[in-house]
Amino acid sequence: MFVDQVKVFVKGGDGGNGLVAYRREKYVPMGGPAGGDGGDGGNVIFEVDEGLNTLMDFRYQHHFKAARGQNGMNQKQHGKNAEPLVVSVPPGTIVKAADSDKVIADLTEHKQRAVIAKGGRGGRGNARFTSARNPAPEIAENGEPGEELDVVVELKLLADVGLVGFPSVGKSTLLSVVTAAKPKTADYHFTTLSPNLGVVESQDQRSFVMADLPGLIEGAHEGIGLGHQFLRHVERTRLLLHVIDMSGMEGRDPYEDYVTINNELSSYDQRLENRPQIIIANKMDMPDSEEHLQFFKEQLGDKEVEIYPISTLKREGIDELLYAVADLLDQIPKQEEQVEEVDERVIYKYEKEEAPFKITRADDGAYVLYGEKIESLFKRTDFSTDQSINRFARQMRSMGVDEALRKRGAKDGDTVRLLDYEFEFVD
Repeated sequence: MFVDQVKVFVKGGDGGNGLVAYRREKYVPMGGPAGGDGGDGGNVIFEVDEGLNTLMDFRYQHHFKAARGQNGMNQKQHGKNAEPLVVSVPPGTIVKAADSDKVIADLTEHKQRAVIAKGGRGGRGNARFTSARNPAPEIAENGEPGEELDVVVELKLLADVGLVGFPSVGKSTLLSVVTAAKPKTADYHFTTLSPNLGVVESQDQRSFVMADLPGLIEGAHEGIGLGHQFLRHVERTRLLLHVIDMSGMEGRDPYEDYVTINNELSSYDQRLENRPQIIIANKMDMPDSEEHLQFFKEQLGDKEVEIYPISTLKREGIDELLYAVADLLDQIPKQEEQVEEVDERVIYKYEKEEAPFKITRADDGAYVLYGEKIESLFKRTDFSTDQSINRFARQMRSMGVDEALRKRGAKDGDTVRLLDYEFEFVD
């Protein structure tokens, strides 16, 4: 089964907790705080494996969670950092954030890597908090939670040549003739429901990858038929082979087919309008095909497009076609997209810093604190010791939480909620 788009959940490993400990040895008086820091959580990394050509493994596993960092240890020993979780993906994989559709990574080369979810930082042990005013602190931080997000993993095939055309024009048959691939062929539309890849080798030992892609119909760029399931794979091909049924047995006009398919390609991505293209006039062994081909050339007019008449059934014209494709591929660079020249001046724009916290009211009248900075501070605080609790209270006061609550009308005894934690406001 060919799988080319999946949605998965990824989470970096949480950081290990710092330790509250003291050094107690027989000949070491006043050993002092000795709690070590926690180790960092593991990252979730996607790595390209050229041996894969589908996202099939993601069909059965939708959650990827990296390991947690080791907690800090006595004698100021640092906890072990967690190993990253490496997930293998095929070449041509694009990773996007599910909520914003922002591209996180575009993976095309073997062994190329990208960090999708970062692991959390390890918490500091009490040895880090010693000072002249507090030589024996009972303060340690919890590990920072790892980054977590839903991502859409999308595969765009890395084929040199893509076969395009209406259903039942002979694309799958052509692929089966020129490669060792065995795509499904039958006398009905949409026989091919997923892309097929094959390696083609010409008589002069030049090889390239050819993709047989599901048939297009009018309105495909809007998602009609197989729509975007097909079109996303056209983007990376260097050359398009436009297969047209010249027999007219389906009751369609070859020139109208040609115009319709090209309109769908340019409507989906305007860059495809300039993609090199060869027209394959297929089924030339059928009656009236020669007449249809001559009329087709007249309708093309002055358009400079190469046309190769073939018969996949009788295997006529195949070698000439493959030579032409190999010659054209030799002239087309691997990286077709060119970087636009832009003015390199850097413009600094003032952006207001995001507020460390925000306040709202819940239905039960409680004041609710939220915000990335205050929530991160809360998650790293160890509430099992009084010193840690007092430190958190001081940090909130320095952030202006107390003053902001008073302005919102908070009074003694009112409930304040932060994530799942509730406490009373004391004026």
